[in-house]
Amino acid sequence: MSNNLHISYDLNDPGQNYEKVAEAIKATGSWAKIQKSFWYSNSSLTAEQAVNAIWPAMDKNDSLYVVDATNNTAAWRGISDGVSKFIIDKWIK
Repeated sequence: MSNNLHISYDLNDPGQNYEKVAEAIKATGSWAKIQKSFWYSNSSLTAEQAVNAIWPAMDKNDSLYVVDATNNTAAWRGISDGVSKFIIDKWIK
């Protein structure tokens, strides 16, 4: 089954390896780069699996947010506790 993933990220330090992150995103499935740091991927991966695949290409102080529009789920790393709690509290289940 294919999942419609929306992938957004911020690389927060100068000198980041954008190409390494882009290659990790491209490896998740058929993709389109929508904006500089916002991608679409038609993927067999879940949001959590995509985060686990992309995150190793990033630094601990970066942020990554993946929404699976097919299954109404999301996963992330490097997002503040306050924003994480807000998303969890407001997510339509």
